[in-house]
Amino acid sequence: MLWLDEGVPSSLPPGDPAPADGSLPESALAELGSRPFGIYVHVPFCTVRCGYCDFNTYTAAELGDQPGASRASYAGAAIAEIRMARAVLGDRDLPVDTVFFGGGTPTLLGAADLAAVLAAVAAEFGLASDAEVTTEANPDSVAAWDLEDLREAGFTRISFGMQSAVDHVLSTLDRTHDPLRVPAVVDWSRSAGFDEVSLDLIYGTPGESLSDWATSLEVALGCHPDHLSAYSLIVEPGTALARRISRGELAMPDDDDQADKYLLADHRLSEAGLEWYEVSNWSRDRATRCRHNELYWTGGHWWGIGPGAHSHVGGVRWWNVKHPAAYAGRLAEATSPAAARETLDAETRRVERVLLEIRLRDGLPVLALDAHGRAAVADLRARDLVELAAERLVLTRHGRLLADSVVRDLLP
Repeated sequence: MLWLDEGVPSSLPPGDPAPADGSLPESALAELGSRPFGIYVHVPFCTVRCGYCDFNTYTAAELGDQPGASRASYAGAAIAEIRMARAVLGDRDLPVDTVFFGGGTPTLLGAADLAAVLAAVAAEFGLASDAEVTTEANPDSVAAWDLEDLREAGFTRISFGMQSAVDHVLSTLDRTHDPLRVPAVVDWSRSAGFDEVSLDLIYGTPGESLSDWATSLEVALGCHPDHLSAYSLIVEPGTALARRISRGELAMPDDDDQADKYLLADHRLSEAGLEWYEVSNWSRDRATRCRHNELYWTGGHWWGIGPGAHSHVGGVRWWNVKHPAAYAGRLAEATSPAAARETLDAETRRVERVLLEIRLRDGLPVLALDAHGRAAVADLRARDLVELAAERLVLTRHGRLLADSVVRDLLP
């Protein structure tokens, strides 16, 4: 199965040198305004490092007292990069359509710091009148008053990392929250006035039964979320989970088991009025889809703030240095934190479009395919992997289970 995570991976490609001032080619800048523009803010702090996670995150013990690496100074560094982004992108009118605070655990910064970073985005760029502003949060990282402060600051959407409602599954994942906390934080979010509440789940954890997964789905649906993400557990090399599996302490996730759990999720979520709009994401309607992630999936432009964060503008993609101290140090010297970048040629952009848009319920335009891909369509339809609607290819339920196979057939 083909599953793509929404976060920022910890491993960075080599790429080409990035200019010290962060400047972009005129050809890239010329594309601004043609598609939505978003800001991603990576907050790299976690209370505990989960064993399955390979994102660019750090605990307080890992960072120690390194200059520039503290939570207390992080908002200032992020604001400095926002100001640099404004200078690089020039004075063109570029209101921000979406802002997404991810991590890590963004709410470890505190509502005041998150509000200050959001205020800097608004001051430098302006926010679109209907801007979607999301923060991720762990259920145990916010209190009711934090949510009220975030809503007052302009956050419109919150995504809680629920992962499971079953204690032994959470323990295997190294998640520390009490599952009973999830309904409470959802209620607090509603009371605070959040427009949209999303829950993230993970299935396929070693030791998780189909009954365990069904329990997690029912608890999640009992919270009446507007949006739900369900990701199969991926064992990433170098993680604590991978080491436990290699030692024989835990079993490797089974593809057939994960397929059964995906089908159960799709069935129950559909019954509850949540429709899939991306292979791993369901929403109550089009208005409650995560517009920030849609921006990624449809080739939009975004600037990634923070250590290890990735950005894309007009076919130029770059990524920041990973360590918070190195990141803050560069910005203190008025130097771009970009570690490297790459310029995507037309064919690479087309291939990435196929990879991403085939995952969407809105589908992939047939015109995005080359001759090889168009020739494969008839066979994919005959195998009940795709449907053709208004000259767009849409994955069937069976096709969603075999999305990677579909992509292999569509690309040479």
